[in-house]
Amino acid sequence: MSVFVARQAIFNRRQKVVAYELLFRDSPKNFFPDIAEGQATARLIMENQLNLGTRHITSGKKALINIGPESLELDLCAFLPCQDVVIELLESIEPTDTNYELCRELFHSNFNLALDDFVYKPQWDRFLKLVKLIKFDITITPLDDIHPIIKKLKDHKQIKLLAEKIETQEEYEVAAGMGFDYFQGYFFAKPTMMKHNDIDYNYGLVVAIYAEIMSPNPDLTKIAALFELDAALAYKLLRLINSGVFPIQSKIASLKQALVYLGQERLKKFVSLIVTAHTAGKKPAELMQVCVVRARFCELIAKKVAKHQSGEAFLTGLFSLLDAILDQPMSLLVEKLPFQDDIKAALLEEKNTLYYILKVVKAYETGSWWALEQAVIFLNIQSDILPELYQKSVDWADSYKNNI
Repeated sequence: MSVFVARQAIFNRRQKVVAYELLFRDSPKNFFPDIAEGQATARLIMENQLNLGTRHITSGKKALINIGPESLELDLCAFLPCQDVVIELLESIEPTDTNYELCRELFHSNFNLALDDFVYKPQWDRFLKLVKLIKFDITITPLDDIHPIIKKLKDHKQIKLLAEKIETQEEYEVAAGMGFDYFQGYFFAKPTMMKHNDIDYNYGLVVAIYAEIMSPNPDLTKIAALFELDAALAYKLLRLINSGVFPIQSKIASLKQALVYLGQERLKKFVSLIVTAHTAGKKPAELMQVCVVRARFCELIAKKVAKHQSGEAFLTGLFSLLDAILDQPMSLLVEKLPFQDDIKAALLEEKNTLYYILKVVKAYETGSWWALEQAVIFLNIQSDILPELYQKSVDWADSYKNNI
């Protein structure tokens, strides 16, 4: 499916781009849609950070991402890499004790915080020591009214000031003369639309995973089995682990290993993020079904020829159509997933055991019998066992699908 995001450049006093504000969009139309703030932020994270990553969208510069009351309460920031983003706290967030504690936790998690559309009230004083950037919308607080606030903020040496909605040369010159550090507005650049492809997922599986993870005694094996049924969900899970949010101690060889690494609390938040972000999908279900059948087929063959690689074989099959789903080169996609080298090699058609397992599966699917006979020679198996393994794979995928 196609997903959209707008970015608006932020300039320094030398009129050089230093960051971009990312703005959620759900169509080619360049305006914020009628959607709840929490869902917009969740989708921005799912469709961008857990897809190609914010650095891809911002050309390596910092990304300012809007966080409102719902997103702050849901801890959606937990899915963002603190080194790549600035958390822009929307003006709809009230300076309450609860919100102060949430902001303090973000500060101590090494996030840079910004206050958006700032209008000074004494209740904000305790927040100022946590903040690195304050944005003034000059259509809300005219430049003439900002002078006394700027004087007060000078006591906080770490705080930089950004003038937003600059639309004329005169406004820029006045703001620069007042000591603003950064500038944003139509005078410099309008938000520009960016479009890319993302992978859609089966919401029925999301519900099943959500129900299991929220149960008193969640079964990690069952949760892993559910993730295995949808290449989209598995892709998002592995992208989260490889997104820079937390350090990777070892390569991932199975989805169960990925879930263990993530931990139960993070997994709950991740599934909640998916639920919050979800809208009706449009990706053909048949293509996703092929991924699941292919994954199981690869796993069953591996159990015959290389039992110790059955988990890797499952992942190889599950992600073997990712380039077709996202219309992107496989070489780009595998670098964004924490696979072991032999899985990456097989997906890039470098010859190893996993490559020949996948080759057998592809040949069987398409009825390419000559290619099939060539491939089974390298695996040292008989082709007459394949019909039974294939039927088991189809039945396995159908049994899960029918129970959701």
